[in-house]
Amino acid sequence: MPHISLETKRLLLRNTKAEDIPALVKMWTDIDVTRFMGGPRNATLLEKAFKEDASNSNPLLYDQWPVIEKTSGEMIGYCGLLDKEVEGKQEIELVYAFMPSAWGKGFATEISSALRDYALNKMRLRRLIALIEPENEASARVAERIGFHLDRKIIRPGGAERMLYIFEKQ
Repeated sequence: MPHISLETKRLLLRNTKAEDIPALVKMWTDIDVTRFMGGPRNATLLEKAFKEDASNSNPLLYDQWPVIEKTSGEMIGYCGLLDKEVEGKQEIELVYAFMPSAWGKGFATEISSALRDYALNKMRLRRLIALIEPENEASARVAERIGFHLDRKIIRPGGAERMLYIFEKQ
C-alpha cells in the first residue's frame, strides 16, 4: 500500500491513470454528481491535480481512486479513504461518488463494501466514518447497506451540516 487494486464481480478500484483524467474532470464538473459535495469544481485545477496523481510513483495512503466497470472498461466513479479531522479527532472517511449513468445499479454499495473490508482487514483500521449531507438519501442508504450506522448530526468547519455515520470493527 499505497498502490491500490481492488476487484469485485463487476468493478475495479485502482490508482489514477492518465487515461482516466477526461472522465474524472467530467465527473467532478457535473452539477448532479457534485450537488451534495459543494458543487462543480474548476476543470483546469482538476486536470492539473489528476495529472499529478497519475504521474505520482509514490501515491498517498489515503486518497480517492477511479472505479472502473470491468465489462465496459469505463471509469464510472470514484471511491476512497480520506484523512479528516472531525470535532478535533482524526478520522478516516470512506467516500464515494458516481456518474449519473451508474446510479441505481448497486455499484456504490459493491465497491464501498470491498474498500471497507480492505481498510479493516489489510490496513488494520478499526473505525471508518462517512460524512453525508442530510438531503443525500442515496448516499445514506449506501452507508447503511454496508454496515455504517448514523451516530449524530455535526457541523463542519464553515458551517455545513453533515450526518456522521460510523462503522467500527467488532
